[in-house]
Amino acid sequence: MVAFGKKLKQAQVQEWQGYYINYKLLKKRVKRYSQAQQSGTQDTQPQSVVLKDFSRLLDSQILKKFDKRFGSSFTDYYVKTRSNHPYSQLQSVFKQADPVIDFIKAAVSRLSNSTSFLEFLGKHAFIVQDQDDLGAAPSDVNGDLFVEERYHFMSLLLNLVNTFLYMVNTYIIVPTADGYSLTLGAAATVCGVIIGSMAIAQIFSSVYFSAWSNRSYFRPLLFSSIVLLVGNTLYALAYDLNSLSVLLLGRLFCGLGSARAVNRRYISDCVPLKFRMQASAGFVSASALGMACGPAMACLFQTNFKFCNLLTFNEATLPGWVMAFLWLLYLSWLWFSFREPPPYTKLLVVPKLNAVSTMIGPLVNDAIEHGSTKPLLLASEANYEDEEGDREEVEDDGEEDSEGSRSVEPVTSIASAYQLLTPSVKVQLFIYFMLKYAMEILLAESSLVTGYYFIWSTRNVAIFLACLGLTVIPVNVVVGNYISNIFEERQVLLASEIMVCIGILLSFNILVPYSASQYVGSALITFVFAEVLEGVNLSLLSRVMSSRLSKGTFNSGLLSTEAGTIARVIADGTITLSGYLGEQMLLNITLVPSLCICVSAIVATCFTYNSLY
Repeated sequence: MVAFGKKLKQAQVQEWQGYYINYKLLKKRVKRYSQAQQSGTQDTQPQSVVLKDFSRLLDSQILKKFDKRFGSSFTDYYVKTRSNHPYSQLQSVFKQADPVIDFIKAAVSRLSNSTSFLEFLGKHAFIVQDQDDLGAAPSDVNGDLFVEERYHFMSLLLNLVNTFLYMVNTYIIVPTADGYSLTLGAAATVCGVIIGSMAIAQIFSSVYFSAWSNRSYFRPLLFSSIVLLVGNTLYALAYDLNSLSVLLLGRLFCGLGSARAVNRRYISDCVPLKFRMQASAGFVSASALGMACGPAMACLFQTNFKFCNLLTFNEATLPGWVMAFLWLLYLSWLWFSFREPPPYTKLLVVPKLNAVSTMIGPLVNDAIEHGSTKPLLLASEANYEDEEGDREEVEDDGEEDSEGSRSVEPVTSIASAYQLLTPSVKVQLFIYFMLKYAMEILLAESSLVTGYYFIWSTRNVAIFLACLGLTVIPVNVVVGNYISNIFEERQVLLASEIMVCIGILLSFNILVPYSASQYVGSALITFVFAEVLEGVNLSLLSRVMSSRLSKGTFNSGLLSTEAGTIARVIADGTITLSGYLGEQMLLNITLVPSLCICVSAIVATCFTYNSLY
């Protein structure tokens, strides 16, 4: 609202003057907090201290400006914790509003099951939106109109297909990587390095793709497709060249083509708010489907022949040849169908001119009707003199007016991004690291473990991994439609961590003989609850993360991607190093770090539990 503080003061009823909020005091306190945070001086207080201090002030005073300035989602937390507080004035408000709320809840409950699933999947994608997008004032509607101009359905579809193909590319080699390494004269456990080399390259590619997406979307996707085409071709040629180096080089190229940072950024910047949740859900669904289709496709490559007595096509090389062909098709489609969104600078020119003409036009017309422009000038001078009399109030209200159109300044370096990580954010990133580590250990060593203990064929391993991948969507349906409506997300988070820990414990080879049912059951528990954990973890992370990390190169999506990628690299390295102790020790040795990291994450969650809202 324009000049809210001034209008509030003018509209006060004298008899009730002592019961109005001290709006000016609240604004000054928030301003002091934000200035101390931005300056980074020794006077800067920890966020927990600031929240407690402001909570006491709010027990007698309103919340939007605090969230805006301090980069915290404090409003939800305050209402939740104070609604049942015996001394809170919110109780009296809620008592009067209870009948209305009950009526609204009855109507909402009929729609919640259909909307919660999309919302949960959208959070799972961790496409963090700017504060301006989440709560735009009427004057900010132009912001979404700009996005409308950038929206192109075919380009969005190509973006999602890129996501799908990359996930297929990641997991299509898992069932056959150990056999491929044996064929090239290396140990079977070198499959950890083969799988992990793609993740190593992704650590670096995520940064330059994130920076590149500040200027373009088409060129990064084009580059990604070309690099993946080359990488998969090298992966397939390594068999006939009998070169492990060429094999690893091919996987490194595939990792350098990881455009997931661009995929997320395109949805965040180029999809209108009314479609963004569906697009985010599509991103998660495409990732899950690719994860399942990769191993499923691998089980179809049960053939062995040579083309022109030069190129070998078998279960080891066909993943590379097939993916190279698919990326070639995608490259052609991308070239002819993708539309580069116009930059914001071009879109802002016309709306600004229209806004100026809208403001000035009526005043000029009024002056012309009276035969002179002089009254217009005199009126302006009178208004100026009135405002000069109350300069401080006008400045405060001016800040309020400009906040709607002023974007949060993004961070410009990794050091600046790290300074914005509160203890709650660090714990959530650690949890994300933990779940990705546990899942990578499970998936990457599955062919080794099942081959050693149960003598499973490549086909059986592929079917097992495909079935795990297919659980992603049903699990998210249950969590999104039901569990998230019954329990708080932090409760689901802690319970999921405990279940992942139980799954890891059940995976240890303690009983002799080690049965397939024990392995499959424990793997299912670990994987399913890691998927549940990922959804609520990213949802909570988007709430506690500073709004300054919603855009720019070093955004929250990049930080979470890097945390997960580093976890995968370490997990794959652990598999290879553990292989030197023998395949009989591989399972238990690799599960020990998973268990330790999981227990540490549970302890860290308990320490920050009250700050998760």
